[in-house]
Amino acid sequence: MSNTNQKVIIVGPAFPLRGGIANFNEALCRAMNLDGIKTKIISFSLQYPNFLFPGKTQFDEGEGPKDLTIETKINSVNPFNWLSVARAIRAEKPDYVIVRYWLPFMGPCLGTIAKLVKWRTKIKVIAITDNVIPHEKRFGDRLFTSYFVKQCDGFIAMSKAVLTDLNKFTASDKKTFLPHPIYDIFGEKVDMASARLHLGLEKEQKYILFFGFIRKYKGLELLLQAMADNRIKELGVKLIVAGEYYEDAAPYNKIIEQHGLEKTVILHTNYIDSNQVKYYFCASNLVAQPYITATQSGVTQIAYHFEKPMLVTNVGGLPEIVPHQKVGYVTDINATAIADAIYDYFKNNREAEFVANTIIEKQRFEWSSFVDGVKELYQSIISKH
Repeated sequence: MSNTNQKVIIVGPAFPLRGGIANFNEALCRAMNLDGIKTKIISFSLQYPNFLFPGKTQFDEGEGPKDLTIETKINSVNPFNWLSVARAIRAEKPDYVIVRYWLPFMGPCLGTIAKLVKWRTKIKVIAITDNVIPHEKRFGDRLFTSYFVKQCDGFIAMSKAVLTDLNKFTASDKKTFLPHPIYDIFGEKVDMASARLHLGLEKEQKYILFFGFIRKYKGLELLLQAMADNRIKELGVKLIVAGEYYEDAAPYNKIIEQHGLEKTVILHTNYIDSNQVKYYFCASNLVAQPYITATQSGVTQIAYHFEKPMLVTNVGGLPEIVPHQKVGYVTDINATAIADAIYDYFKNNREAEFVANTIIEKQRFEWSSFVDGVKELYQSIISKH
């Protein structure tokens, strides 16, 4: 079947909802349209009830993407709405629907929509599963995920760890690993001096960047402890924390105070608007992700786009994305190991070598490769019928 005749609907967050999953869905929609597949997004009018959302707001300000069709329709807690959304999708007769699954809370809503879409139709459902076992566990997780998985014809995981987790819920062989593609939606690189000037940072300083929502599993606490290591203090390296607290800031502030890091740690702990992201990455010498648990991460793919070396911990799919001692470091999950890597990087001037390697390595993560993987999975699903 030629791509030009194909029609696809992506079900998941998109503008004006904000965050990495919305950014991804928009980039995927754009890449599929470029490939000749007529694609649009159906997003949420209500994504989370307030008790489930730890940030200040779920919505992005500014203008949405003008080159995409985004329909805001889904209410995650209203079963009557799920029926009307499924009816609207059926009426469009897509070849397949791509459903983004990242949280068990969404299982009843997305599972029911998928089930109703498929009922007495030939429409297939492919799930992109960010997590099937969540970072922060709640009652009903397994039941909700199991219900959702049952409604799907095929699965995409962006880390091999999630692919393995899927085996606990389904024996289907229609599962594939496709690495998270590069995030190229935040603009082109700017030179380091301009980025630092824009953010009011010192021109000659060495900076590490911790980027994204701050939650326990992301390990900022370990990074702060590493910054307190005397070797790092003597190097005079500073840490930029850029992202909104999704939990109490007090424990982090306590570590900063205890170790006298007030002048070492620069806190920009509000949501970072999309048009500001490039400045944070381009101003930094190293991007750190000291995660305690992880599946895959969009931050690594923003770092690749801006050709920045990375420090990640040995969890989930991160080591698959960041080859050790080539584009950065894969460390054990403790402050000493993280400090060892930071010390090696700055003391031995690894930056130029690692930057050169990111330019080569990032070619593995083209959006066109991801779209090809989606198409191959779809063909394998329909070929067995």
